[in-house]
Amino acid sequence: MPSFFKQTFSRWLTGLVLICLTVQLVAADSSRIDPTGAPGKLVIGGGGNLPPVVRQVFLAWAGSKDARLVIVPTASIRADDAEASASILKDWQDEEIADAVLMHTRSRDEANSAEFVAALDKATGVWFVGGSQQKIADAYVGTLFEERVLALLGRGGVVGGSSAGAAIQSRVMIQSGKTEAIIGQGFDLLPSTIIDQHFSERNRLTRLMGAVDQNPLKVGLGIDEQTALLVEGRMMRVVGAGQVTVCFGKSDKYDLESQQKGYEHGAALDLTSLQRVARARQAEPFPPKKTPAIQVKRGALMIVGGGGMSLELVKEFAELAGGDAAKIVVLPTAMPDPLPGTTGKRMFAKIGVTDVTVLTQRKLEDVESREMLQALKNATGVWFGGGRQWRFVDAYEQTTAYPLLHAVLKRGGVIGGSSAGASIQGDYLARGNPLGNLDIMAAGYERGFGFLPGVAIDQHFAQRNRFADMASLVKRYPQVLGIGIDEATALIVKGGIAEVRGPGKVHFFDRSPDAVKTDLGYLSVPSGKAFDLDKRSVLEREN
Repeated sequence: MPSFFKQTFSRWLTGLVLICLTVQLVAADSSRIDPTGAPGKLVIGGGGNLPPVVRQVFLAWAGSKDARLVIVPTASIRADDAEASASILKDWQDEEIADAVLMHTRSRDEANSAEFVAALDKATGVWFVGGSQQKIADAYVGTLFEERVLALLGRGGVVGGSSAGAAIQSRVMIQSGKTEAIIGQGFDLLPSTIIDQHFSERNRLTRLMGAVDQNPLKVGLGIDEQTALLVEGRMMRVVGAGQVTVCFGKSDKYDLESQQKGYEHGAALDLTSLQRVARARQAEPFPPKKTPAIQVKRGALMIVGGGGMSLELVKEFAELAGGDAAKIVVLPTAMPDPLPGTTGKRMFAKIGVTDVTVLTQRKLEDVESREMLQALKNATGVWFGGGRQWRFVDAYEQTTAYPLLHAVLKRGGVIGGSSAGASIQGDYLARGNPLGNLDIMAAGYERGFGFLPGVAIDQHFAQRNRFADMASLVKRYPQVLGIGIDEATALIVKGGIAEVRGPGKVHFFDRSPDAVKTDLGYLSVPSGKAFDLDKRSVLEREN
C-alpha cells in the first residue's frame, strides 16, 4: 500500500476509534450514577509551584513515615536522562518516608510485564511528574501498569500528579490543543470528568468548554497553577492560591451563567452532585413549569416532621398498612454506615406488629438482590427513616427496587417517613445537598421520589425556623406547593386531602396565580384540620 494511503487509513482508523470511545462513554454515562466517586484518594495539581500542604496531604495519605512511593517521570522530556531522573527521585527520597523508587519506560510491552510493575504491588502512593500527558498515555494506558495503579487505590493508596500528572487522571483526556481540545484517553481515576491544568494562566477555558460540549455528560475541572484538588471518594476540596473552575456542557434548556463556576481555597465539592448536574442539564428542566395534580391516587402517605412521633401515629400507620395483616418494610438508609438492623422494629413492636423487615442494603447489587426485591413486593407499608435524604436517592434511584416502592401505593398500601423520610416523599427534594443540610435547594439533588407529586416537603420546620428557606424555594419555583411540617407532627394524605395530626402545625406555601394571599405568605394548619391539595385551601370541617 502506498505511503499516502497508509497515512490516510491510519488517520481514519484513529478517528473511528475516538468516535467509538465517545459513543461508549456517553452510553455508559446515561446509566445510573455510581455515588462512590473516585476509587480512592487522589491529588490533582494544576501545575506551577504547588503549596506545601499538597505534598503534606499526599504523603499523609500514602502513610507518612511508612509511605512507599513510586515516582513516574514519563511525561517529562528529561525522563530518559538518568541524571535528571535521579534528581527527580532524590527530591522525594529526602522526605521522611520508607522508600521511593523511579518507574519509567516508553515501551508498552515493558509496561505490561509483571517484573516492571512489581514495585506497584507494595507501593502506597504513585506520583506522576509533569510534562506531556500523551507520553504517559502512550506508555501506560490499557496496560498492566494501569491495572496495578487502580489496585493500589483499591487497597487504600493514593495517586497524585501535577500538570500532565493531573490531566492523565481522567479517562477523557485533553491531549493537547490551544483553543480546541484534542482528545485522547487517560486513566479513569476521577470518573465522568475532563481535567485541564495551568487553567487561568494559559487561558484554557475555551478548550475545556469545547471538550465538555462534545462530552456533555462529563464534568469539566479546570485547575489553576499553585492549586490542587484533593479527592477522597466523592468528596473534593480545593487548596492553593488559584481556583478550580467547574464547567458543564452547553444546553439550550439552561442559562449560560450556570455553565461554569469557580471555587477557591477551602471550597468543598461533591463529585456525585456534579455528575448529576451534568446529566440533568441534558434532560428537560425540573421541576416542570406545569406540575401534575397533587394527590395520592391509591393508598396513603404519612409524612412526619421529625423529632419523634406518638404511639397513636404508629398505630395509624400500621392500620393503613393492613392492621394485623400488615407487612412493613423499614428503610434506614438515610443514616450513615454502619446501619443498625433493628431500626424501626422496636417502634412497631410497641404496638404488637411483628412482621417488620429492616432493609439496610445500599449498594446497587444488594439493593437489587432477590431478598430486597421480594420484601418490597410483599410489603403493605414502607417506612423511610431519618438522616440525610440524599442517601435515599443514591441507594434507590434508577434501580429495580425504585418502581416497587411506588407499587406499594398502587396496590393500596401506605408509605411513611419522618425527617429525611418526609422530604423524600415530595416531588422536589428539599435539603438534598450532600455537603450539608443548610441549603434548601441543591443542584443535582432536586428530585425526590414523588409519592406526593407537585410538592416540596421540609421538616423540623418551626423548631429550626425554616420559613424563609421555603419561601425562597417557592419564589424560584412558584409551580411547586411548599409544605413545612413541625416536629412530632404528621400529614396524612389520602386522595387530594391532607389531614394534620400531632402537637404542631403544617405550613403550606402557595405561589400559584390563584393562591390565597396571606400576611405571612403561608397558611398554618393545626392538628385536627385538613387541607384540600387541589383547591389549596383549609377545609372548614374538623376531623
